[in-house]
Amino acid sequence: MEWNMIFELIDPRLLIVVAACWVLGYIFKQTPRVPDWSIVYIVLIIAVWLTIGLLGWSVETLIQGILAGAFAVFGHQAVKQAKKSGDAQ
Repeated sequence: MEWNMIFELIDPRLLIVVAACWVLGYIFKQTPRVPDWSIVYIVLIIAVWLTIGLLGWSVETLIQGILAGAFAVFGHQAVKQAKKSGDAQ
């Protein structure tokens, strides 16, 4: 799947939501009492909540929130994997 295509589907007003979710995900990762498996769900819920707060409630807003949360998680994983492959060389 082409992630640039997904990124183009996200409303530009939600780039702040993507950035906020990335930061919050990092904070949760550093928090010992938050299990790693739950971080993606927490970030997704926060993204949907922030998106609804910014754009109002609709099915499209729900989808936008899911896309924003997913893109934040994907971005973090892409950077993490790029660092890993750079360390291996």
